Amino acid sequence: MEKIPVIAIFDIGKTNKKLFLFDEQYRIVFEESARLEETIDEDGDACEDLPLLRLFVQDMMAKALSREEFLIRAVNFSAYGASMVFIDEAGRPLTPLYNYLKPYPASLRIGFYEQYGGETAFSLESASPVLGSLNSGMQLYRLRHQHPVLFRKMQYALHLPQYLSFLLSGVACSDITSIGCHTNLWDFRRQQYHAWTEAENVRGKLAPIHRHDKVHQGAYLTGPGLHDSSAAMIPYQLQFREPFLLISTGTWCISLNPFNNTPLTADELQQDCLCYLSFQGKPIKASRLFAGREHELQVARIAAHFSRKETDFHTMAFDAELAQRLQAQYPDAEFPSGQDLSIFETAEEAYHQLMIHIIAQQRHASGLVLHGGKVRNIFVDGGFSKNALYMNLLAAAFPDMEVYAADVAQASAIGAAMAIHSCWNKQPLPDSLVTLTRYDGVISLP
Repeated sequence: MEKIPVIAIFDIGKTNKKLFLFDEQYRIVFEESARLEETIDEDGDACEDLPLLRLFVQDMMAKALSREEFLIRAVNFSAYGASMVFIDEAGRPLTPLYNYLKPYPASLRIGFYEQYGGETAFSLESASPVLGSLNSGMQLYRLRHQHPVLFRKMQYALHLPQYLSFLLSGVACSDITSIGCHTNLWDFRRQQYHAWTEAENVRGKLAPIHRHDKVHQGAYLTGPGLHDSSAAMIPYQLQFREPFLLISTGTWCISLNPFNNTPLTADELQQDCLCYLSFQGKPIKASRLFAGREHELQVARIAAHFSRKETDFHTMAFDAELAQRLQAQYPDAEFPSGQDLSIFETAEEAYHQLMIHIIAQQRHASGLVLHGGKVRNIFVDGGFSKNALYMNLLAAAFPDMEVYAADVAQASAIGAAMAIHSCWNKQPLPDSLVTLTRYDGVISLP
């Protein structure tokens, strides 16, 4: 039996851990997933169970290799960012894998920013708001100052995608997509590590930067891994040549504009804008909106008030006439998030007003990174791409743009596979991995 050439991709999220095998046409031919229990760190804060994650990767890789119908040519990794594994010379982790939501010591934060130019100036240089442990470089800074003995024992601080690569290849490396993900490690104005990393003797703890397509030789090729948000952009960047804005929706709705290269301004920074680095090392200006979480909370309130199931709202049809009437009734697009919902007669009315409210915020957030006039296409992926109210109202909010619901199965995993395409796959890249559904603004928004 002739074996099917495949690439193995580990897609490691905070909740679900997945392994995919893709054939040369990027079709999923095998997948397996697991939900791993969390543990706690030395302070009692919840965190990833690193030994359990290590076993998952090693066991799943062994299982994939045992499948006689597949020839595994390569493996790569997509994983959540803002998380670092500190390893010693033998490659053993020295600490737990700290949660990026772990509270950050106020005294350390204040001292750091006072020493390196103040919060505003430093944040403009690092293209990131002040986010505590979510600025993963600050985890390294905390270790240096609070646990100097462990810091001296450390050989390398690896971001999670690169640690997973290290598990299978034995090669320690850094990757630009993880470094460029609101870490405080990168100076976006100089396009190099920030000066504080040298001043604090941190620079030597960062492994050499490898290109996205630099693979490590062995029984199979091992890629260096990518930050999942940057990996999810790759199918769009390789399929579409015309400028676009991608709104990646979930708990956070993140507007990503890879065609906006203007430096981050203080005003944008104050409004929760930041920059990422693409797999090609180019800045991607982004804005964030906590819309998915707000949607979840308010839908629960609406469902309880009107004795409806929360799932009823996932497939609710868009009523243009109702939306237009609500526009006139509530011209400021506000939703009574902390008040009684009795002002609404039906669940449909309440939910339409909620989505009008969310889209008003989305229009502002996305507008922050749309400067320059190049972009004419807006792609929406994730949960809201399947929400008829969100999509129709977004199209109405941007009448001069072409607005599309985009669908690409397992975008982060496919992006990680495509990043090393030339290393393992002799077939041309497919040009139809992303499917688009266009929405036209059927109402006018003020």
